[in-house]
Amino acid sequence: MGNGPVGTERVGTEHVGTEHDGEHDGPEHNGPGLVGRRSERVLLQRALDDARSGAGGSTTVLRGDPGIGKTALLEWVAARAGRDGFTVLRAGGNEAGTGIAFGALHEVLRPLLEHVRALPRRQRAALESALGLCDPAFCGGLMAGASVLALLAQETRRRPVLVLVDDLHWVDSSSAAVLVFLRQRIADLPLALVGTSRPIGTNRPIGTNPPPGASPLPGASRPAGSVLEGWPARLVDVGALSDHDARALLRRRHPELAAATARRVLEEAAGNPLALTELPGRLEDEHRRGVVPLPERLPLGERLEALFAQGLRSLPAQARRALLCTALDGAGTGALPGPVPGRDRAERILGPIEASGLARLDPTGRLVFRHSLVRSAVIAAASEADRRAAHRTLARRLRADDPRRLLHEAAAAEHPDERLAARLQEAGTRLALRGGDAEGALLLDRAACLSSDAGHRVRRLTRAAVMSARGGRLAYAAKLVGELKRAPVPQDLAPLFAYAVVYVDQSHHVDFASSFSLLPAALAALTASGAPAFGGCPGPASGDLVEQMFFKLLLASVYTGDTRGWETLERYREYVSPAARLCHRAWADPPRTAHGAEAELRRMVAHRTARGETGHAWLLLWAATAVDGGDPDLWRLSGGEHAYATQGSVAKARCHQDFLRGRWDTARDCLREAETAEELGYHCNALLFRHYHAHFLAGRGDERGLRAARARIEPVARRARMRFVTDHLERLGALAALAHGRHEEAYMRLRGMMSPGDLPRGLSWFHLPFFDFVYAALRCGRRAEARAHVAAGQAARMGDISAHHAFLLAAATALTAGDDAADAADGAEAVGEADAAYAAACAVPGADQWVFDLARLRLAHGSRLLRQGRHTDAEDPLRAALTAFTRLGAAPWAEQCRSALRGAGGSPDSTAAGPAGLTAQELRIARLVATGLTNKEVGAALHLSPRTVGAHLYRAFPKLGITSRAALARALPPGRPSGSPPGPAPSRRGS
Repeated sequence: MGNGPVGTERVGTEHVGTEHDGEHDGPEHNGPGLVGRRSERVLLQRALDDARSGAGGSTTVLRGDPGIGKTALLEWVAARAGRDGFTVLRAGGNEAGTGIAFGALHEVLRPLLEHVRALPRRQRAALESALGLCDPAFCGGLMAGASVLALLAQETRRRPVLVLVDDLHWVDSSSAAVLVFLRQRIADLPLALVGTSRPIGTNRPIGTNPPPGASPLPGASRPAGSVLEGWPARLVDVGALSDHDARALLRRRHPELAAATARRVLEEAAGNPLALTELPGRLEDEHRRGVVPLPERLPLGERLEALFAQGLRSLPAQARRALLCTALDGAGTGALPGPVPGRDRAERILGPIEASGLARLDPTGRLVFRHSLVRSAVIAAASEADRRAAHRTLARRLRADDPRRLLHEAAAAEHPDERLAARLQEAGTRLALRGGDAEGALLLDRAACLSSDAGHRVRRLTRAAVMSARGGRLAYAAKLVGELKRAPVPQDLAPLFAYAVVYVDQSHHVDFASSFSLLPAALAALTASGAPAFGGCPGPASGDLVEQMFFKLLLASVYTGDTRGWETLERYREYVSPAARLCHRAWADPPRTAHGAEAELRRMVAHRTARGETGHAWLLLWAATAVDGGDPDLWRLSGGEHAYATQGSVAKARCHQDFLRGRWDTARDCLREAETAEELGYHCNALLFRHYHAHFLAGRGDERGLRAARARIEPVARRARMRFVTDHLERLGALAALAHGRHEEAYMRLRGMMSPGDLPRGLSWFHLPFFDFVYAALRCGRRAEARAHVAAGQAARMGDISAHHAFLLAAATALTAGDDAADAADGAEAVGEADAAYAAACAVPGADQWVFDLARLRLAHGSRLLRQGRHTDAEDPLRAALTAFTRLGAAPWAEQCRSALRGAGGSPDSTAAGPAGLTAQELRIARLVATGLTNKEVGAALHLSPRTVGAHLYRAFPKLGITSRAALARALPPGRPSGSPPGPAPSRRGS
């Protein structure tokens, strides 16, 4: 239940329970209504305990077939949480509600809406916009995720919170995106989120086709699991009952069954609690007594739906119409259709419904179904004419300004209706402004179907494709684009159509050809003098579209290296924002264009943070990726938007940052993110997440894992001509070879990417293999090539680009400083020069954040000291490197350190720590300084540079609890300074 590795819990065989049976006894709710389920209850109770105790938030998804008992478990945990003082918030998805943007979210938050005004102004505006409580023209909904998180956090300060969401597979896309956003950020809150879902492919009753009226709009349904699969949450598979528990449940519900009939029911039900409960109740008396055999076996879903349909046929027509209206009412009001004059007539409708057991009135007066399969059965059993009539009835019951009325009117329409299409288009555009792109796309799609004019139809479909892609429903966007390609596109719509095609091709098809064939002409059209507004339908201004196209072309150029893209980008730099221009120069040709990029990025982020602006955060995030920037304010700017298009980009940047900054315990997050991206249709993102995971494999020297990853990644990348990925894979192969000491192989791999002394155009991330190249060249005896490469980096002022560039250049410079042979001949001066270079590299601001790179530098330094015969001096850098590699799980690199330590005469497993945790080298230096020697004199005695001596003292003072050299003598235990000649201590001369 915690936020650990994703997995699927297969919780034994004690899976007993039914959904919505309403029978509980005792405080544990383990009576007739919920028998067994011990493993699941333990997991759910742990989630509550963690939230109540402050141990942290968690997400659990109960996954299983219809009728397996998931909702009964929700009822159990809700009762426990209520008893323990939790605020319990809940919602449920249903087919009819998938087109209502933020509908499920509104249901979850309804009890907290009175507290919304306590939120900061921007968060309040974003949430009110998303929920339709204010005009979206004045407040945007893209920040709804951050606003919901703030509202929940506010409530958790009063009491722990439990959020329950039933039938996640039917939750509207915008609410689902916010739930995913929340899941990734509740780890530190006293909050438990529990949901239910069916396995992939079972979002409608098993064995059935989608009923035509299941959703008010086309395209609203999606495969079950598209919201869930890949969630970093615990997926608990709620399986069939064991034979023992199934028999116990059947005896409890139907004790009168003949033995032969009970055996057959057990066989037919296959451990499904709902089937065990419902099947016997629908049998004729002779079936129950075992006189007549049961019918032939049917698939479970069809059988249960057939049983419910049988009950429907026995109801009066008015009762069936009431149930159909309830089934199609996405808000779940469950009120009776139309005016019902007189109490007697209402009872004539409700009486048979409740007697059938298909539905009942709850305490609030809502008509609720016995089970979600009843809803599906009601819709499937109705004719198309009946469904349209029900939608018309529902529409008449709602206010003219209620968005649900428009949905029902659209579902009821039989013929083209331009006025209705225009209203749908307007409503869809307003939904997009609230952050409900996915649901807005459905409205635009339906508007296209109802359009009487072919041009209007194409415009609406194009807008629907763009909105669907932005809303995280890329497969649906691809379907719409495919439909658009079959008909001519109006000239004024060509730029927007080009953007839609490129978006789908890049993200869904992993194909960049259209980026170079369509975007240059589209940019020319939009930036031409006197160019009119495009498209003839509401949407982004031309300038916004230019910016987005520029970015898409930049992505394609970075990923493929295609010169056509870079040439086009250069022509249109003046038409885009400063953020887009920074992004371009950070990636275009960094050795020649990116100087000062990280500093400019920091200024832009600080300016936006101070003003509370989030615009262009996606551009700044991509610029930060170019320079390996990890500014916390930038994460905050980018992290507030819940849409997958933004969150996927944030996740990619984090994966790369986690590798660079040594957070290698997060490596599997890359694979989880890849699964999520794959499920949502973002296949290019999935490829890139797996490519980032390959970095961790290479760093750890896991060549078997790297080969497997490469076999999966490389064919797709080569088809797409993604040099960004294929070149990275070559570099990772070299990195793995270095881990295992195959320096010649590593050098030849890297030599295929860059020549000595050449920082090539088209390799935007040239700095990452820069240090590897120098390291491999030196280990192969190619000192001239290594020096030439360092000289090229210095000439290009590589260190002025970013902190990471500066560190890698300083580290490579240290590797080539002096010469081992020269050191031996020239004595202390050459030794001091090399030591100073290593000390300078370690002193680069922020050097310690590049954990893996710094560890490799320390390994190289220690190895060099060993070659010079300075075994004692080598221990500190080698032990520091060993500690880092061990923590990273980089076993081959750690073994290189151990081998070197054995060569130095030390024990690889010894920490060699002195008093107060001082290392051996720190203790030696401290004792010498305590005698009154200067840093220069200590350095001469130990063959270290004065800067290195100062660095050791800097680390030693806090360990000893002192702040000055004068306090050293009192802080150190007695002992002779190692490295000083025997005899009286030198007189104190100050420093």
